[in-house]
Amino acid sequence: MNSTFYGQPRPDVTRKWAERTPAAFEFSVKLYQKFTHPRMFKERLAAGLPDRGGPNAAAALGRGDARPESALLDALARPNDADLDEFRRGIDPLASSGRLGALLAQFPASFKDAPSSRDYLAALLRAFAGYPVAVELRHRSWSDAIGETLALLNTFGAAWVQIDEPKFRFSIRQNYLPNVQGFYYMRLHGRNAAKWWRHEKSEDRYDYLYSAAELKEFSDTADAAKQLVKKLYLYTNNHFSAKSVANAAMIKQQLGEPIAGEYPPEFIERHPELAGALTPSRTLF
Repeated sequence: MNSTFYGQPRPDVTRKWAERTPAAFEFSVKLYQKFTHPRMFKERLAAGLPDRGGPNAAAALGRGDARPESALLDALARPNDADLDEFRRGIDPLASSGRLGALLAQFPASFKDAPSSRDYLAALLRAFAGYPVAVELRHRSWSDAIGETLALLNTFGAAWVQIDEPKFRFSIRQNYLPNVQGFYYMRLHGRNAAKWWRHEKSEDRYDYLYSAAELKEFSDTADAAKQLVKKLYLYTNNHFSAKSVANAAMIKQQLGEPIAGEYPPEFIERHPELAGALTPSRTLF
């Protein structure tokens, strides 16, 4: 659930999620923005302030310029016990009904390996002890210090999220191996390098359709990894124009798993490689 990144989960909403889905359905929930992206959270707060210094005032506050409001914004952007309690209450209907898959702590590429970063990550994992937590790190400094990173995550039983994305000089390097036996977590973001950092809309970076040949690596990895862990979660995040749906179906096809549901004829026409595996939706008229 990506919506929990932009606002704290509410128990009345998550309770309805559980009620409206099959009994075996699990939700993985992304941590609230404030826990992993404090700078982004601060910029959102700053954008809502009255304009007291021209068109760039809010942006300047977001960068932490020395103005009276900046200290307040810094304080508001730091997660506290009340934030943690609110998040826990919000996901309790999922956790108490056995419907919580994992908590996803997705950190930005700017979150680099450093003593302060390790201390913060350890404190966050300690705060969510008792929940299955998957940690997504994107900066190469974490994989350059792979021993220390694994030691930290393993101490808390947290899964290191294995990701596929466009690779740049500072991008994390991973071997797709599970680091804990509890569960395995992989996310495929697409490989649209041209629009990864420069795009009109944020969803443009996920405009990428994996070929069957490209997916085979991940299907084989998932097939091998699920023999080593209790649960395996594989998410296609290249959601532009339902390309994530097509690639998820292709992965299930390669794994020999049934593909449930009905699909619009237009979708099947767009992805002819799935024609024999998908059930066309029935027309109402």
